[in-house]
Amino acid sequence: MPVSVLAEGAVPGAQVPSHLTRIPVAEISAGMDCSRKSVQGRVVSKGPLVSPGGDNFVLKTVLQEDSHSDSSSINVVLLGALAKEFDRAVSQGDVVVASGFTVGSSPTHHKDQLHRCNLQLSGEHACLFVSRPPAPPTGATLKRHSAQSAEEALHQLPTQGSSRTRKTPKYTYTGLDQLKLGVVVNVYGVVVFCKQPFRSRGTDYCSTLKITDQSNQIVWCSIFCKNPVDHPVIFQVGDIIRLHRVKVKPFNESVSLVNTFGFSAVTVSCADDGPLEPRTTSGSFHWDQEDVRKVQELRGWAATGQAAVLPAAVPLSKVEPRSYFDLTCQLLAKAPLDATCTLLRVWDGTRCRHPLLEVWVEPGMMEAGPALEPRDAQGLVVNVLAYDNHVESARQLQPGDFLKIFNLRALPAASSKAEGLAGSQMKEADASHLTFHLHGGTAFGRGIRVLPKSSPDVQKLMRDMEPLLQRGEPSDEEVLEVWCTPPEFPAGAEQVQISSERRCSHDAQQVTLSELKHSSSGRFHHVRVQLKSFEPQRLHQALKLYCSKCCSMCDVPDEEQLAAVFAASSVKPGCSGPPWTCSGQADLPSGSPGSPARALSIHLSTQLVCEGKTKELLLLEGATLQETSHLASAYSNVIPVTSSGGHMTLLDLSAPFLFRGRKRFYGCRRCSSATLREPYVKGQDSIDEKSVSEVLGVELLQFVLLMKLQLQDATDTLEVFLWRDAELFFGVSAEEAATNQEAQDVVSQTMDSLCPPGGSADTQPWLQVCVASYLDGDGKRTCHQICHTSVVRAPSAGAALP
Repeated sequence: MPVSVLAEGAVPGAQVPSHLTRIPVAEISAGMDCSRKSVQGRVVSKGPLVSPGGDNFVLKTVLQEDSHSDSSSINVVLLGALAKEFDRAVSQGDVVVASGFTVGSSPTHHKDQLHRCNLQLSGEHACLFVSRPPAPPTGATLKRHSAQSAEEALHQLPTQGSSRTRKTPKYTYTGLDQLKLGVVVNVYGVVVFCKQPFRSRGTDYCSTLKITDQSNQIVWCSIFCKNPVDHPVIFQVGDIIRLHRVKVKPFNESVSLVNTFGFSAVTVSCADDGPLEPRTTSGSFHWDQEDVRKVQELRGWAATGQAAVLPAAVPLSKVEPRSYFDLTCQLLAKAPLDATCTLLRVWDGTRCRHPLLEVWVEPGMMEAGPALEPRDAQGLVVNVLAYDNHVESARQLQPGDFLKIFNLRALPAASSKAEGLAGSQMKEADASHLTFHLHGGTAFGRGIRVLPKSSPDVQKLMRDMEPLLQRGEPSDEEVLEVWCTPPEFPAGAEQVQISSERRCSHDAQQVTLSELKHSSSGRFHHVRVQLKSFEPQRLHQALKLYCSKCCSMCDVPDEEQLAAVFAASSVKPGCSGPPWTCSGQADLPSGSPGSPARALSIHLSTQLVCEGKTKELLLLEGATLQETSHLASAYSNVIPVTSSGGHMTLLDLSAPFLFRGRKRFYGCRRCSSATLREPYVKGQDSIDEKSVSEVLGVELLQFVLLMKLQLQDATDTLEVFLWRDAELFFGVSAEEAATNQEAQDVVSQTMDSLCPPGGSADTQPWLQVCVASYLDGDGKRTCHQICHTSVVRAPSAGAALP
C-alpha cells in the first residue's frame, strides 16, 4: 500500500525499510538523488483533494520536522491514487515518513517562507508511513502525560544499516565533581556561560561553554566540529544540556570536557514551564523517561538560584546607554555598510526610552523580506551594527528570522562615530541618540543565534508584536501570485491630498457614528469620518472571486496549488480529441521553458465559429502551468484540458479554465456544468471570456475587492464593509488590480493616504461617506457597507505640478 498507517501511539518510522536513510528537511536541495532517502515530519496543514479529471487527484500538505533548524517546514504535493489515499487516511497532527519522492522548486517559497523546495510524490515507488498520536488522556493523568508525550515520540530513525531490534541503550552519568582525567564520560549540567560557534585556528569551528550541576562545580567544555550547525543548540544561558562521550582533560589546574568520537549533545529549556522537547543536531539519539526526570531535577535546582545563572535577555524598553545586554528580537531588514560592518534593523515589540540614531544606507542596498515593520516604528525599530567576524554570520541571516544577539552594547551617537561608523552614514542627530553595536570577537559570548518559532521566547515576542504589526503574514490560500505586496511610495513621488465625495442622490442629513449605530437598518446615512484601520493589511488578500449566481465568494488559488493541478493533468499523447478535431501541433513560443524547439504534440487547437468567421481557440493538454502562461502570451485564448475515459475534459475548476495574455479566468465549481461541445457562438464578432464560458458551460467568476474598514469620529467607531462599490471608491476595477501594477499602486497608495502608517488622527483626512445599513443573511445582526462614495485625489500645495 502507498500509505501505511501504524497503530495508534506507535513510534514514527517503526516500519520504514532499513535501506532508507532519513534526511533533515534543511538539507534537501533541488535535483538531489532521493531514491534511498526518507523525510519525517508532522502534518501541520492539509489542503483539499482536487481532481482535474478522472483519477488525476492532487493534494497539497505541509510537513513540519521536529527540528529547530531553518526551513524545517516543507510543502508536499501528492498526485494520483496516493493523494486520494492520503486524504482518506491521514489527519492533521499525524507524523508522516515519506519516501520515493522527487524534489522540485517551490513557487510559493517567497510568500509562505517555507523550504525553497517541495516534495512531489506519485507512482508505485512513493510510500508514506503514518503514525497517529495516542488519544488524549483524561482525569489526573493529563498533566503527567503532557510532560512526557513529546519525549516518548522523539526516538529518531536509526542510521542506514542499523538494527531495528536492538535493545534500548542504558547510559551512566557522572557528576561534575566526580570527573577523572582521561576518562570519557556522559554528563548533565546547566549552562552558565556560552560562546556561539566561531572559526578556530584550524579547520573546525569551536564553541565553548561552562556548565554546573547540584555539586556547584563549574566545568569548561570545548566543542570542535567542522560545521557550525553540528554544535550544541543553546538559545540562552540557563539551558540544560546533556553531553555524551566527552573526555576529561586538564585545564588551568582544573579539568575541562572535550568532545570525542561519537559525541552528541541535547539541550532543553530550563524554564520550569518550558517545553521538555529536546534540541539536537544528531541524526539519532536516545531520550527516555530517565532523561525527563534528570531535566526536571536540574530545573528545580536551578529555580532555587543556586546555579548562578545570569539574568534573562533585556528588552529594548529597559536598555540604558553604554550597557551590555542580550537581546531577543526579529530581523526586519539588513544592509552591508562596508567590508567590516553590516546593518541589522530589528525590533522586539517594546519601545526604547531613548532617542535612536538613524543610519544612512545607499539606495538599493537594504534587503527587506516578508517581515513587516510596525505601524509606528518610532522607538520600536533599532539599528544594530555587526562588526568584523560577525559580518559573515549576519550575511546569512534572512529578514523575518528571530534572533538572540549576545553581548550587544548600547552606544550614544558620538561614541558610534568614534568606533567606526562614518559620519556620512549618520543622519543628523543629538550626541545622545543611541545605536547598538555587536563588537568584533567572541569575548563574553558575543555572537548571534537564530531562534526557531517554537521557542518560548519567540512565542512571547510574537504575542507582544501582534498588536503593533503593520501587516500580517499570509497563508498559502491567501496569496495571489499576480499581485505582489504593493511597493512603498518611491522617493520624490508627487504627494497628493486625498478626500472623498458622495455620488448618491439621497437627501439624508449628516449624522454621527454614535447616532448611526443606534438607527434602524435598511437606510442610507451620510457621515463625516476618518479611517482608523483596515483589513486585510496585505492588500492582495482583498482580491476575491465572486459568483453572481450563487453569491459565493472564495480566495484566488495560490501558484503552487495551480502548478500541482496542471502536473496531475499531464498524460501521454495519443488520446482522442473532441469530435470537432484539431488543427495540428503547436510549438512553444520564444522564451518558453524547456527545449527550444520542443513540439507539444498533445496540445490541440481548434476554431470557435462566430457568424461565419473563425477565431483561434487553443486547447492545451499536458503542459505545465508555466508553459501554459507562456503560450497565453502568444495565443489569444488558451484552454487547459485533460483526458478522461478517452475524451477531452476541462481541468478541475480550481484552476483557470481560460488564459488570455496575463489574465486568468475562473469558473464556479458549484454552478458550472462544464463540457466540451461544438463551439458555436451566434451573433458575435469577437471572442471574449463570456462567450467562451457560455460555450464551455462554465459559470464565470468575477474578481471583486472586499475590505473591512474601521471608521471613527468624535463620538464612536464603526466597522463597515467596502465591496459592491469598491471599484467606484478606488477608481480602478478589480480585474485590473489582478494583473496591472498601476492599478495595484492606486489601491495601496489610496489606503496609505487614508490611513498613513504611524500617522495620528490629526494628520488623517476627513471623508464624506455614504453608509448603507442592512441585516445579515440570518436577519439577526445589522451590518454596514460603504456605497456611492469615491476617493478624490488632488496635488498638495507644495507639490510641483507637471
